[in-house]
Amino acid sequence: MKRYERESFLKSFLIFLVLLEVLLAINFWNEYQIKKVEIEDKIHIEMKLCAFTLQCEGLTTDFVDKDETKEENILYQDGGFYSYFKVPTSDKYLMKVMYSKENYLLRVEKLANKLYRKFGFFSIFAAFVSLLFSIYSLMPLQKALRLNEEFVKDILHDFNTPISSMLINLKLFKREIGDNQKIQRLENNIQSILSLQENLRIFLKGVPAQSERFSLKELVHSRIHYFEVLYPDVTYNMDIDKMTLVTNKDAFTRIVDNLLSNAGKYNIENGEVNIVLQGSNLTIQDTGKGIKHPSKVFDRYYKEQDRGIGIGLHIVKKLCDELTIPVHIQSKQNEGTQIELNLSRVIAAT
Repeated sequence: MKRYERESFLKSFLIFLVLLEVLLAINFWNEYQIKKVEIEDKIHIEMKLCAFTLQCEGLTTDFVDKDETKEENILYQDGGFYSYFKVPTSDKYLMKVMYSKENYLLRVEKLANKLYRKFGFFSIFAAFVSLLFSIYSLMPLQKALRLNEEFVKDILHDFNTPISSMLINLKLFKREIGDNQKIQRLENNIQSILSLQENLRIFLKGVPAQSERFSLKELVHSRIHYFEVLYPDVTYNMDIDKMTLVTNKDAFTRIVDNLLSNAGKYNIENGEVNIVLQGSNLTIQDTGKGIKHPSKVFDRYYKEQDRGIGIGLHIVKKLCDELTIPVHIQSKQNEGTQIELNLSRVIAAT
């Protein structure tokens, strides 16, 4: 199960479970209040039996003067419970039957424990029902996602033949007429298509696990050379000392490519991209349009421009998480964007 499927499953499970738990809680609270009233009614009945049969187990009795403030057969509560009853042999006195607060609280506690156990049983049942509901609701989504992924995989596979053919023909054409800037641009554009293909593959499959040692400076320099041809109006400046990284090179190259591509694509005319290494932090800063909502740019399909499909920076975040490279973004509209990669966990030990 993929991350977004787990997220959908957990959300539907929790929403349904919380709804059921709230309904159960309301029902059991109502039952608790009703049962408490029943306990008080039973206490009153026990008092009546005590007054008429003198079987007063758990009750205490006393005789008090009769007056207008003392109504008969009424249950009073003042800490504990008590009630007044007529004494058949006397018109001056009333029999006061009392039930202690401690005994009442014990009965209420026993009731609460019984309802808690019952609530726990129904909660387990509610969790089971929520689980079944979540699985059932997720199945159509999974089916649709699988069909979508298979469709994208088929498209990617079908792209390989014409793209390979174009690359071969361009190389043959280049041999015939020699180096040519227009041919170089065509090759770079084809490489951009291949880069998009690789983004989609990573989006579908995930990140390969193998690691290797490589020079950060050499890798960034080669990628800058590639993007300088694609974006000739943008100046790429690099200030990186020698540093060796140990991580998945292809995945890290994909991170750098996506960031340099965005920095060039959304830059202003005659803008700049500065790639600077300070300590273990690699910063890529551009003079572009900036981002309106920087906190959202790593979300899947989020985009603020008409260009692109909104997965480039999402893939950057996904790859950074896989390679344990913290990434931070700062941006101001009409001033530019700065993205910082913390490489401390992937720097090769000396």
